[in-house]
Amino acid sequence: MSDTSPVILWLRRDLRLTDHPALSAAVAQGRPVIPVFIHDDALAELGAAPKWRLGLGLEALEKALRDKGSRLILRRGPALDSLRDLIAETGARAVYWSRLYDPQAQTRDAAVKDALKAQDIEARSFGGHLMFEPWTVATKTGGYYRVYTPMWNAVRGREVDAPLSAPSRIPAPDAWPASDTLDSWRMGAAMNRGADVVRPHVRLGEGAAQDRLAEFIDRWVGVYDKTRDQPHVAGTSLLSENLALGEISPHQCWHAGQRALAEGKAGAETFLKELVWREFAYHLMYHTPHLLTGNWKPDWDAFGWNEDEDHPHVIAWKQGRTGIRFVDAAMREMYVTGRMHNRGRMIVASYLTKHLMTHWKIGLKWFEDCLIDWDPASNAMGWQWAAGSGPDAAPYFRVFNPVTQLDKFDPKGNYVAQWIAEGRKTPSDTALSYFRAIPRHWGLTPQDPYPAPVVTAEDGRKAALAAYENRGF
Repeated sequence: MSDTSPVILWLRRDLRLTDHPALSAAVAQGRPVIPVFIHDDALAELGAAPKWRLGLGLEALEKALRDKGSRLILRRGPALDSLRDLIAETGARAVYWSRLYDPQAQTRDAAVKDALKAQDIEARSFGGHLMFEPWTVATKTGGYYRVYTPMWNAVRGREVDAPLSAPSRIPAPDAWPASDTLDSWRMGAAMNRGADVVRPHVRLGEGAAQDRLAEFIDRWVGVYDKTRDQPHVAGTSLLSENLALGEISPHQCWHAGQRALAEGKAGAETFLKELVWREFAYHLMYHTPHLLTGNWKPDWDAFGWNEDEDHPHVIAWKQGRTGIRFVDAAMREMYVTGRMHNRGRMIVASYLTKHLMTHWKIGLKWFEDCLIDWDPASNAMGWQWAAGSGPDAAPYFRVFNPVTQLDKFDPKGNYVAQWIAEGRKTPSDTALSYFRAIPRHWGLTPQDPYPAPVVTAEDGRKAALAAYENRGF
């Protein structure tokens, strides 16, 4: 291999320079490194909010690369074709990338690796998106974990690689290959007017992600076990946005949590458990990829969910107009911030799948379009967990009561006041922002009366339990 031939660094959901094993390995070769991001079919299929957020992330990464003497090359088309073109143009003899674990990426990456090796091109994949590779965590019988708690117990004492430092400089080639412009990709086109509403709530890029982690560890992690369920309190890390695009690594979060735990901040263990919950989702997606597209438990295949996306109850749910205040507040939070509090996610998912008896796939698809922290594994497992069709050691008949949940976790009504404007003389700015973010054709205004429940908490629970009993669950 020529000592001067470049290494192509194929970037995907790893938009950072610190703790980046593939980047560190590429720089260690001592040869020029060409970072590239490819707009292929997988990216084309992204929903409006995650695609827009990815575009912002790429813009931030481009600036960070230029500070290191490098730049980001953008190409559009099938990944293998784009990489082959770059190899031909630059004389590169190696392509490095960080692993992904969804079935579409696995199939694509395996084909790319085989094809490049057949051309005598070094093709190497690296970890970094997960702390524990899915094939390294197994039960005593050699299988994968189907329940979270045993997996937590299996990995809680394992060593997690220490984060790597960012390179001081990234060697550049003598001449850069041609690149698309990010503007030409129109990553935010489908967001329409919602982009201006959501943008102030974005914490963009690696530096902001590290600041967010530091702030959380300093202020909130000690009481995280108590505040994480209170939707009106800024008591969560909000790092899902940055973890989804790899603007921060789980390794960095884990070691920060471990240091906090060693300092006596008891809530840090709950934070560590949440990081492993994310790993659990990825392990299930890797070992049972049908998690993304079908019922994880096949017994649910014949269950009679509503699958009509245009059903009036589904429309009310999407609009945050169900008449159930916890559900509606959480949905509106998503439209304004691009995120939703974790307790809210459980409530809105339970209400759709149980009180409204609607298929979890409809909710999964809607979140995929609306969340800036959309993650394929976490989104799928979360929806199936709430619906009862997924991995869960608890009985299927868990039906959250959205009214008593609100009384418990938002007793003074602060969360509702933050997000629901109707019926208030002086609505909050955040509540009014909902009307600036939603599609105009919904025809909603703050002066509209707040609706009566489309299905009450009591009636929905009774109907759900009756349906489960009739199915013989």
